[in-house]
Amino acid sequence: MNKFFYALMIVGLLFSCGKSNDNLPPVDEPEEKISVKVMTYNIYGARSGGIPDLEPIAEVIRRVNPDLVALQEVDKFTNRNQKHGDIARKLGELTGMDYFFAKAMDYNGGEYGDAVLSKLPVLEKSAFNLEVEPALGGERRSVARIKVTKEDKVFYFVSTHFDHLSDERNRIKQANDFVELAKDFEWPVIVAGDLNATPESKTIRILKDYFSMGCPNGNCTQYTFPTSNASKTIDYILYAPLNAFTPSIYSVYTWANQESDHFPVVGIFEIN
Repeated sequence: MNKFFYALMIVGLLFSCGKSNDNLPPVDEPEEKISVKVMTYNIYGARSGGIPDLEPIAEVIRRVNPDLVALQEVDKFTNRNQKHGDIARKLGELTGMDYFFAKAMDYNGGEYGDAVLSKLPVLEKSAFNLEVEPALGGERRSVARIKVTKEDKVFYFVSTHFDHLSDERNRIKQANDFVELAKDFEWPVIVAGDLNATPESKTIRILKDYFSMGCPNGNCTQYTFPTSNASKTIDYILYAPLNAFTPSIYSVYTWANQESDHFPVVGIFEIN
């Protein structure tokens, strides 16, 4: 009899434990964070005589392995880069990425501007221009914008390149015009490019009124130009609005010091 009652007690205990577990509230699985790796790279396409070989530039991109790349100084069927033809398309082929080129101006028998490369699905491609102050003159600049998606998160990615003259008036105009352009964007945006402006400049102050800097605490101090003797920070990654992304890593890749006169800048952002 003792053994029988002991067995009943064990069965009852197991039953009560099972019933208790059934009444426990469900445990939420932690939400997996979605991140995107972006890169900006001025590829020195405006050098005299053009780019000798695209393969080293493509190898830098492959080694970084970004989701998105912003390219500046990009030629399309110019005489100086005649052997490469459409450089954005060729780099897309060499890296296995989709591409989009935005023309800033006609130049040297072809076109010159900015481009983007993407491993992410591209939903839309758009091009815009940034003008100069008429009294100062200079080169019209371009904005290459794509709309992409990653795991159902939709956002824009932009490549641009501000004026290079020592007089800052064109960059100030382009910064103001670009902010006004971005205010009409329907989706969050990550902007990457060669802004030809140092962190303390009025140009960057204008951009920071609307955009957040991708570098830690907004403090971009690591030099990006020139690779031969780096002394300036002029290449950046920015984003808007503030709550759309969370920067987690921001690096200037100084190991790529032969392929261009600019170091590539790479950022990883969590998509909120």
